[in-house]
Amino acid sequence: MDRIVVNSHIHFGKPCIAGTRITVQSILELLNDGLSFEEIIRDYYPDLQIEDIRACIGYAIALVAAEDIRLVSI
Repeated sequence: MDRIVVNSHIHFGKPCIAGTRITVQSILELLNDGLSFEEIIRDYYPDLQIEDIRACIGYAIALVAAEDIRLVSI
């Protein structure tokens, strides 16, 4: 997770790829739109590496895994 950083002075503290101002959210939205890793790098962020994109996915997985889910029966 050293590729993902949070800095309160960059994008209001949203998690970003280290050394950039590219938010994890931006990458996840592009993936959600169906773009491949290669397309994201080629067409949007040529300075990224595939490992940066994988780190964004890993960060999202870690957030979901850490959620405290409480189901309520109706």
